[in-house]
Amino acid sequence: QLQLVESGGGSVQAGGSLRLSCAASGRTYSIYAMAWFRQGAGRDFLAAISWAGGNTWYSDSIKERFTISRDNRRNTVDLQMNGLKPEDTAVYYCAARMVPFSETGWNAWGPRQPDFSSWGQGTQVTVSS
Repeated sequence: QLQLVESGGGSVQAGGSLRLSCAASGRTYSIYAMAWFRQGAGRDFLAAISWAGGNTWYSDSIKERFTISRDNRRNTVDLQMNGLKPEDTAVYYCAARMVPFSETGWNAWGPRQPDFSSWGQGTQVTVSS
């Protein structure tokens, strides 16, 4: 079993920055990719990173402002968020994929919520205008 714990959420004014971090523990040897989502109408994909090669995928809505990174030794994945806007206010979730996946497929249609089986509890981000 894999446990994911997010941290780094909080309140910030528009234009500010936050760095979210997700720490994985347990079956970390089974991680193939990790990602960040946020709760909108549904759970919206933001960014993903392959665990071995560090390849990244981003939602078009945030790719100019957010950066995902991972530290395999510490088993962490971070989301650097710059130029935050009030519409970025949401609960942010970390997720992990525990089985192999097709990077070609993700290049074509992008990662989606069903692609990930392990989820953290979420961290609140609030951006005020």
